[in-house]
Amino acid sequence: MNFWDYFWLMMSFALYISYLVVLFLIVKDIFSDSTRTGWSKAVWVIVLIFLPVLGGVAYLIAFGQSMALRQAARSDAREDAEGYGRQTAGSDPADQIARAKALMDDGALTPEEFAALKQQVLRQ
Repeated sequence: MNFWDYFWLMMSFALYISYLVVLFLIVKDIFSDSTRTGWSKAVWVIVLIFLPVLGGVAYLIAFGQSMALRQAARSDAREDAEGYGRQTAGSDPADQIARAKALMDDGALTPEEFAALKQQVLRQ
């Protein structure tokens, strides 16, 4: 095999992998769309099995925009959940004690409750 044979082999392999990625993204979107009925999902899967290229292009034309919106919504929800997790996971002990001290200064905690929280934080 010469250089061009290898070149076209690699190009066709890259194109095939790209096609598979798009196909799996479409199947993932079909099953993650809660507005679509079961019959609609089944029809799209059958179309993708028997007419994969034509079905994939048709799906992207028909639902490409909503596919992007659903992906953006999932991404935003994931970021919100991660942010909430970082916020509630607890910070360093000094920060927790400072927040408890601020609550005590505001009158939300008694000095006894502050001392108990401080001991609990320092034990961790």
